[in-house]
Amino acid sequence: MGRRKLSEQMEEHSNKELEELKPFAGNEEVMISTGSTLLDLAISGGRVRGGGIPSGILVEIFGPSGTGKTVLLCEIAGNVVRQGGKIMFRDPEARLNKQFAKLFGLNVEETDYDIPSTVAEVFEPVRKWNPEPKDKVHGVFVDSLAALTTEWEADGKDQYGMRRAKEFSEQLRLTCRTLREKNLIMVCSNQVRQNLDAGPYGQKYKAPGGEAVGFYSSLRLRCIGAQKITEEKTVRGNKIKKVIGVETEIEVFKSSVWKPFNRATVTIIYDYGIDDIKENLKFVKEMTGGSVYTLGGEKLSNSIKEAIRIVEEDNLEEKLREEVIELWEEIEGAFGSERKSRFYT
Repeated sequence: MGRRKLSEQMEEHSNKELEELKPFAGNEEVMISTGSTLLDLAISGGRVRGGGIPSGILVEIFGPSGTGKTVLLCEIAGNVVRQGGKIMFRDPEARLNKQFAKLFGLNVEETDYDIPSTVAEVFEPVRKWNPEPKDKVHGVFVDSLAALTTEWEADGKDQYGMRRAKEFSEQLRLTCRTLREKNLIMVCSNQVRQNLDAGPYGQKYKAPGGEAVGFYSSLRLRCIGAQKITEEKTVRGNKIKKVIGVETEIEVFKSSVWKPFNRATVTIIYDYGIDDIKENLKFVKEMTGGSVYTLGGEKLSNSIKEAIRIVEEDNLEEKLREEVIELWEEIEGAFGSERKSRFYT
């Protein structure tokens, strides 16, 4: 056989690189829940019944401080563990509290936990990691990317962060290939910074680390804002009001998994985590147009607290979740395309 033309070799190499650079849609054989039924559906409800996050991909959760990024990340990590997987937790901010982690079923002492400083210290171990068993989905969790630096930056040689952006790009290009090959899920939280170059029409805020994180992420979840949830109780005859959690809206900002720009409201209670029951009950009430909270057409209560108590005591969580999925699918069906297919066989 004769030697191939240089142009043919270059084209083959270019096509291979482009294929590797395409954001991966993920492996849907095992879906990982976010802890919120409505967010799971927003992410991939039209692709897999019940939705969730597929394995083999990079996920970025970004938004302002106090909007629930760490809670969401820990909920996903806990669900990986509950499905029999192992996790690697990297905490550059060094803020993960052991008691807080237990809310999500995470035991820090039995977890591959570390406090890295540089970009390389996060991504290089991932490529060497070979967790068992192979038939389970294992996960890498980083909270957060904004706290990472580089050796150049630490030595004062990279005043403008140019080397950090380049290192993110280099490490992510190699690591995303590993996630796909080993069927891992990697979830990273990220802060947002004011974008001084936005102009009057550009995005006012952007995530640090350059464009690489957003480019290589198959799924980007944006925590838009949080509203405080307060509760008032009487203690020794005195009415005491306290903030017990936040209600945050999360947008599927970018998605190679399914459709982008879907949104879901998530309730986070500080000593509990994501309150999926509460949001599901509210969704059913809104969709059925009732004045009380119901399940399967039967009245539960006028009070959300009492309705939650009934669902928990009677173990009705799965039945409630199923009703939410059916109602959500009805909405999606109403927005399905009525156009004739452009392609014919």
